[in-house]
Amino acid sequence: MKEVSTKKLVDTIIEGIQNRKGQRIVSIDLRKVKEAPVEYMIVAEGNSNTQVAAIADEVDDFVRTTTHIHPLAVAGQENAEWIAMDYGTVFVHIMQRAPRAFYDIENLWSDGKITEIANI
Repeated sequence: MKEVSTKKLVDTIIEGIQNRKGQRIVSIDLRKVKEAPVEYMIVAEGNSNTQVAAIADEVDDFVRTTTHIHPLAVAGQENAEWIAMDYGTVFVHIMQRAPRAFYDIENLWSDGKITEIANI
């Protein structure tokens, strides 16, 4: 099996989020940030715990079927206010609006290159 590039993984994750109508998708390129734990962070929003869970399930399924990559860890499925997925070089944060505003991940990692993905 050939290796999947981090860029392809990021694009596949974003497509999975869009498949379930995730909103306000942001990609943060952290490759030039020395203390960053990953190369990229993807942040997206769902309107309810049901939608947040559905987005996370779709990302997991879509990435697995497209690239054969499984997340190393997934946390937050119990209440689905904020589900975090660890793909090694990429962290995915799927959040409801209130926790996203409170934790403000984009601002915490604003040293990275932030790209807003248009809603579809």
